[in-house]
Amino acid sequence: MSDEVVTTVWHNGDLLDQADVRLSPFDHGLLTGDGVFETLKVTGGRVFAVRRHYERLLSSATGLGLRAGVPSEDELRRAMAEVVAANDVAEGRVRVTITGGPSPLGSDRGHAEPTVLVAATSMNPWPPTSDVVVVPWPRNERGALAGLKTISYGENVVALAYAREQGAGEALFPNTAGNLCEGTGTNVFAVFAGRLVTPPLASGCLAGVTRALVLETTDAVEEDIPLDTLLTADEAFLTSTTRDIQPIRAIDGKVLPSAPGPVTTEAMAAFTTLSAQDLDP
Repeated sequence: MSDEVVTTVWHNGDLLDQADVRLSPFDHGLLTGDGVFETLKVTGGRVFAVRRHYERLLSSATGLGLRAGVPSEDELRRAMAEVVAANDVAEGRVRVTITGGPSPLGSDRGHAEPTVLVAATSMNPWPPTSDVVVVPWPRNERGALAGLKTISYGENVVALAYAREQGAGEALFPNTAGNLCEGTGTNVFAVFAGRLVTPPLASGCLAGVTRALVLETTDAVEEDIPLDTLLTADEAFLTSTTRDIQPIRAIDGKVLPSAPGPVTTEAMAAFTTLSAQDLDP
């Protein structure tokens, strides 16, 4: 999957050609990964589920101590609309990134204003199904960043490269308790004897927007999924802002009985109906 080249971005209140954007080499996001972000789906040239994403952005920024740097919801809505229109994005994604701004070398933040960036790109569709592998590196469900959507994505980069080396499209993390946590950019649902289950937030997974919508539109329950039971699932699927609901074909090389199965198909239909009815559910 690849994105088209972005030409215009929103930077600290100004709509600029990307060539004219000047980021400090001392930006704390670049130096330490000090920042938060949201990726939102663009459908029909409009941004989906802005309210939910904005609420999560506030939550992540609060957890990282960047709440004061978050623009108002109205300002971000305008910024996203301007960037989507300027780049002529009909179907794709828009990303909002907020960093600690220019800072001294080291972990301490400086006193400069945070950096705020909004960019948008068109996207090619995801494949109809995905193979996944479980990586050997656990998420720390009790860590300072657990459940926050930060730009500290080094673990995800390594995990996804591990998955690609094995011919898979996504990597799944366990947590320190030996239960399923999440993917590198996804939440995970599994079906056992007709029951649709997803790990609880206490597992350390991100409170995904699509995850929440699936919980609200299906009979899914939040429940720990031990890794040794994951391979016994009858069906499983990934959820994310850009994938919506993507059936899992195989886990660690084991092909599941069906992809999509009946429970997954029902969940996909419910989500499609919701998306068609309400851009800001």
